[in-house]
Amino acid sequence: MKEDFIHYVWLYKKFNFSNLITQQGQPVTIIHSGNYLQNSGPDFFNAQLIIGDQKWAGTVEMHVKSSDWYVHQHETDDQYNNVILHVVWEHDAPIFRKDATEIPVLELKKYVDSEERRRYESLLTPKSWIYCENQIQQVDAFVFSNWQERLFFERLERKSIVIQELLQLTDNDWEAVLFCLLAKNFGLNTNGEAFLKIAQSISFSVIRKESVELTYLEALLFGQANLLPENAEDNYAKELLSWYDYLKIKYKIKQALFEPVEFFKHRPDNFPTIRLAQLCSLYHVQRNLFSKICEENSISTLYKLFDVSVSMYWKTHYNFERESPKKEKKLSKSFIDLLIINTIIPLQFAYAVQHGKENAEPLIQMISQLPAEKNAIIDKFQSFGIPSHNAFQTQSLLQLKKEYCNYKKCLHCSIGIDLIKN
Repeated sequence: MKEDFIHYVWLYKKFNFSNLITQQGQPVTIIHSGNYLQNSGPDFFNAQLIIGDQKWAGTVEMHVKSSDWYVHQHETDDQYNNVILHVVWEHDAPIFRKDATEIPVLELKKYVDSEERRRYESLLTPKSWIYCENQIQQVDAFVFSNWQERLFFERLERKSIVIQELLQLTDNDWEAVLFCLLAKNFGLNTNGEAFLKIAQSISFSVIRKESVELTYLEALLFGQANLLPENAEDNYAKELLSWYDYLKIKYKIKQALFEPVEFFKHRPDNFPTIRLAQLCSLYHVQRNLFSKICEENSISTLYKLFDVSVSMYWKTHYNFERESPKKEKKLSKSFIDLLIINTIIPLQFAYAVQHGKENAEPLIQMISQLPAEKNAIIDKFQSFGIPSHNAFQTQSLLQLKKEYCNYKKCLHCSIGIDLIKN
């Protein structure tokens, strides 16, 4: 038995609550079961109960065993002074408040139907990947659809935390935040954190000012990434190194000490050199980029904004001093899709929240136009009969797996609750 199940049974009244009796022999009538809290302190707040002949208002605490009250040291915590009922699965000890008054205890297992518990235990029996893998197809379509929407916005809320942190670091400069997030996502999973640190190591006012000349931008970003060869024979590498030394002195930029960016296991088009070159080209071509994308819901317009190639040098190089056959090396449609999913939509969401605007429907419509992402998690859901046809569905499934399934939070999940109910 787990405490989550007791929370679920109490929250959804999945027990016979017509003739409740405390362990002290007093009848209990539930007027309001309380507001479910999922943080520190008692489990349910603002409950209203009649215990015996007395009406009570306060908090309700829950444990598997009564004695867990002492295991968690609630008797010394002032947050638990207003507990009016202790709901447990098994009563094994009397419980007292800090002032030595006894707390009424309700032993819940007497009132829960055995079939309710069987469904719960069936769901939580270990499976190969997730608990509901054999039953998830049975979930009501309306429930599943509504839950996907909630999961999508939960994922955006989680991504907004990073955006809020960057806003504080940049004095609320949305253009600077966009630059940092784009840098991170240009670096992909392998070099994302390194690219973010590179972007943060240069004031965006410098990027904004020097973006008129593509060479200057490349000098700054390649220099901060420690990618400029010191004893270069290549004329372009020498030029970038010279400009980097000058700009570093001009703007008092400290050369940051980062972990080396990774080339290993990357296809040449994903080399950090190429991704940095593309980022430089983007900011050379597009000025005031955030103002152009902050409320832009047209996918075709976004594709045009990000339709950039690399400088002439990088069309014939993947590394410094090593020439290769000429290739445009434009941002691919699939790469722009990732930027829209991981940068533009989260930024638009955070911007709307900060300005008190409602943009839920436009965001859903926009991300629903993007193709489904391809990864191991999405493939696994597909094998259980949950296909994805667009990025809205894949983003919600990623949130489901990473924030619910991985932590076995079935009783906080609409899918788990629906399966137990039915």
